[in-house]
Amino acid sequence: MSTQTFHWISSFLEAQAAELGAATNTQLAYGRDLKDFDAFLDRRTRDFTSAMQSDVEDYLIYCDAQGLAKSTRARRLSSIKQLYRFAFEEGLRSDNPAIQIAGPGQDKRLPKILSEAEVDHLLEAARVSGRGPVDCLRNTCLMELLYATGMRVSELVSLPISATRGDPRLLLIMGKGGKERMVPLSPPARLALTEWLKQRDIQDDQAAQLRKPVSRFLFPSRGKSGHLTRHRFYLMIKEFAVAGGVDPSKVTPHTLRHAFATHLLANGADLRAIQTMLGHADVATTEIYTHVLEERLSELVLEHHPLAVRKSGATRKSGGSTSSDGQ
Repeated sequence: MSTQTFHWISSFLEAQAAELGAATNTQLAYGRDLKDFDAFLDRRTRDFTSAMQSDVEDYLIYCDAQGLAKSTRARRLSSIKQLYRFAFEEGLRSDNPAIQIAGPGQDKRLPKILSEAEVDHLLEAARVSGRGPVDCLRNTCLMELLYATGMRVSELVSLPISATRGDPRLLLIMGKGGKERMVPLSPPARLALTEWLKQRDIQDDQAAQLRKPVSRFLFPSRGKSGHLTRHRFYLMIKEFAVAGGVDPSKVTPHTLRHAFATHLLANGADLRAIQTMLGHADVATTEIYTHVLEERLSELVLEHHPLAVRKSGATRKSGGSTSSDGQ
């Protein structure tokens, strides 16, 4: 395995653990699948960087010829698809050679979503979580910015403080591939950011007086990166879920990104505007949220529409008969 391939796989697995909460066994499975794909590419004198759609398709044919079960082939394709989605978002590749390849009988899973009430519970928990007032200010700012902008967690934790010094109604985000985008801030997010910036200015003044280096990050840390890590924030958001009475299995930094998009769409926002704010290169990526919304609306109709409720009640009264009122 080349150094470049090792970097791809290790960075991908780190992101899966930090942003989506992938369990250890899941990460090991991803690692095994990707190493096998890398070995296949190596025999063709290719690697992750140069592989094309035909290489991925030939690999699946190879796996089928090996007699691997459909579930195993589906999982291996899933690993490859997720790797290349990550690589595209991180700017490691300008294209995704696996995006158009359909899995063997795989159903497309829609992202988990949080209700607006559940997000409110998370925000309330963040406001009172921490070892003291400073932690509470930071945690409130983190959560309000994440929900107000739909940022990727890597973009959030590495925000330079300079990005917040312009127009208080807008936030400058440096996305994948060095692409910048401006995202509007909600009033609660502006307030949280203003309060946290006051605290950051105090911290910088104290550091300057002690002749210590001043952090350039909005959310500094003493760690190697100099800012709050994705993994640490992942653990924090799970703590907020527990404190707020929200099912922790539903909550990751990425589900807040999903919530941002889905709630905007539900309240009438334009799909192209959401695409811009999320930093998606292709609107087709953003369209997944229309399917999420359609599914949720269908559930609401079935659960709460008067005709559905009336029919359900009539069915119970008739001892399981599907007819009601002679119709």
